[in-house]
Amino acid sequence: MAPVLQIKNLQKTYDGGFEALKGVDLEIEEGEILALLGPNGAGKTTLISTVCGITVPTGGTALVAGHDIITEYRQARSAIGLVPQEINLEPFETVWNATRLTRGLFGKRRDDKLLEQILRRLSLWDKKDSQIKELSGGMKRRVLIAKALSHEPRVLFLDEPTAGVDVELRKDMWEIVADLKTQGVTIILTTHYIEEAEAIADRIGVINGGQLLLVEEKNALMARMGKKQLTIDLRDPLQSIPAGLKSDALELSEDGTQLVYSYDTNSERTGITTLLAALSREGIVLSDISTRQSSLEEIFVDLVKESAA
Repeated sequence: MAPVLQIKNLQKTYDGGFEALKGVDLEIEEGEILALLGPNGAGKTTLISTVCGITVPTGGTALVAGHDIITEYRQARSAIGLVPQEINLEPFETVWNATRLTRGLFGKRRDDKLLEQILRRLSLWDKKDSQIKELSGGMKRRVLIAKALSHEPRVLFLDEPTAGVDVELRKDMWEIVADLKTQGVTIILTTHYIEEAEAIADRIGVINGGQLLLVEEKNALMARMGKKQLTIDLRDPLQSIPAGLKSDALELSEDGTQLVYSYDTNSERTGITTLLAALSREGIVLSDISTRQSSLEEIFVDLVKESAA
C-alpha cells in the first residue's frame, strides 16, 4: 500500500528570494504519528500550509491519499484535517453550527450523531449552543479540533495544537490522538513540548532552515544518537579528578560528590568496567551508581546546532 502522504522535493521560495522549504522529501504511512520538531522559523508551518493548500509550492510534488495537492486539490484537501496555530473562528456562530458547517463544506452528509460524539469527547457538548465569542481560549482551541475532525479526515495536521492551553486540554488532546491512530488516521503534529512528542510519536522529524534534517523511528533515533550517563556518588568528596582517571568523558560535580561518565550506547565497549577498576586503584569509594538516557530534547538541540554550524 502506498504511503498516505508522499512529498518529493517540495520547495517554497517567496518573491524576495527567501527559501522557506528547500527540497523536502517525506513519506508517511497510514495510521502513523509523526512529530515534526524545529525551532521558530524552521519551516514547520510552511510545510503544513503547503500540503494543505494554503500556500502554493514553487517546486516539487505532494500527494495526499494518492491525490496531487495541485491538480487534484479538492480530493487532496478533503482527506486533510487541519488544526492551525491561530484561532480564527466566527465569533457570533455557535459551536454546533460551526462544526456542522465545516462538515458540509467538505460535501459530507449530515451526521449529527458523529458530531455529537466529537463534541462530547472534546468536552464541548454542554457548550454546543454557545457562541464562539463566549468561550475561553482553551475552549476555542477545542472547537478548532472539532471542526478539523468533522469531515472524518484520513490525515490530520496539528500545528502547535496545545500551545498556550491548559493541562487538561493537553491531556485530552493526546488521548484523542491515540484514539484516532487506532482508527487508522495519520497524524502529523508540530510541538514545542518535546516530551509530548517523545511520549506519543512513532517517528520524529527534525526540520531547520527549510531542510528536513532527518526522519527516523523514535526509539531507533534515541538508540542511535542518545548517550547514557553513569553517575557515581562518592563516599568522600574529591577536590579534582585524579590524574589516573583523566578523560574527556568524565566530569566532576561542582561539590565534588559525584563523577559523571558519558558513553555511547552503541559502542561495543562502554569503558565502564575499566573506569570502575581505575576508581578502585585510586582508592575512591563509591556510595551509589545510577544511569540515565539522554532525552529527545537533548538530541534535538544537538541536531539543530549541527545544522546551523
